[in-house]
Amino acid sequence: MAEERVDKWLWAMRVFKTRTIATDNCKKGRVTVGADAATAVVAKPSRTIKPGDIVHVKKPPVTWSFRVKAVTGNRLGAKLVPDYMENVTPQSQLDLLDVVKINGFIDRRKGLGRPTKKEGRELSRFTDMIDGTLPYEYDDESMGWDLDFDD
Repeated sequence: MAEERVDKWLWAMRVFKTRTIATDNCKKGRVTVGADAATAVVAKPSRTIKPGDIVHVKKPPVTWSFRVKAVTGNRLGAKLVPDYMENVTPQSQLDLLDVVKINGFIDRRKGLGRPTKKEGRELSRFTDMIDGTLPYEYDDESMGWDLDFDD
């Protein structure tokens, strides 16, 4: 039966960009192997996996779960990945991604860097609206309009 190291398989399946990152995540305890995330065993980088195993990867805020269909040591093109693994992540975990996307600008924590140009423009428009000032001050006489209807 074919077996492969878990760090090499995660890299080959494009879960991690480099094998070094996959190895580091295994060492930090973010990769587990087992039937469900609660009873799964922390996987060292050299742990071997075989078809049928379920690999859980913690990439905050989601814990991804993948069923191993086949093993390979070579990095695959993105189109071939579904032949070798199946994403079995629970819907509750996938819903967390939607929450993060919605909270994007609202929950900007202090120290995350300076705002982008777009965020700066939105912020200045918002503060101008609160102050009651408009971006342009209009004066009827400067525009050449005579709106005195009593003449």
